[in-house]
Amino acid sequence: MSGLLRAVRACVYWQLLNRTDLMALERTLAILKPDCVRKNLIGAVVARIEGASFTIRGMRMVTLAEHDARAFYAVHRERPFFDELVQFMTSGPVVALALEKESAVRDFRTLIGTTDPAEADEGTIRYDYADSKGENIVHGSDSVENGRNEVAFFFTSLDLV
Repeated sequence: MSGLLRAVRACVYWQLLNRTDLMALERTLAILKPDCVRKNLIGAVVARIEGASFTIRGMRMVTLAEHDARAFYAVHRERPFFDELVQFMTSGPVVALALEKESAVRDFRTLIGTTDPAEADEGTIRYDYADSKGENIVHGSDSVENGRNEVAFFFTSLDLV
């Protein structure tokens, strides 16, 4: 390879590395919970997600077995609501979505609102659709690391487009 070609490649590479308009895409997991599915709100919630410029990289409907729900929510094992959460999450089908966007975790948590719909901001998914703190329509990852781990719980790399 000529010295000029090498220099041009190095210059292009340096420019790409130093662009300030490029931000890293994040992935986060959303779960449309059994109450969302029972209330026939899948389409409405997915429309809100897409309307907020998230790209859906994977989507599947599953019914969680008890051991899967316990494994997924293991971080809450010592909390008083753990058994009730597991029972609820296994009470019917859920829809898992792998979402992608710049600042996906933060933006998705803003879109869904706080866990308790009575305290959620007007216009959030939980404010508009959830009935209670225990049945709050949707799960969202709480950190970038958890987003990666939670997406991997439901999807293999071959499942994600």
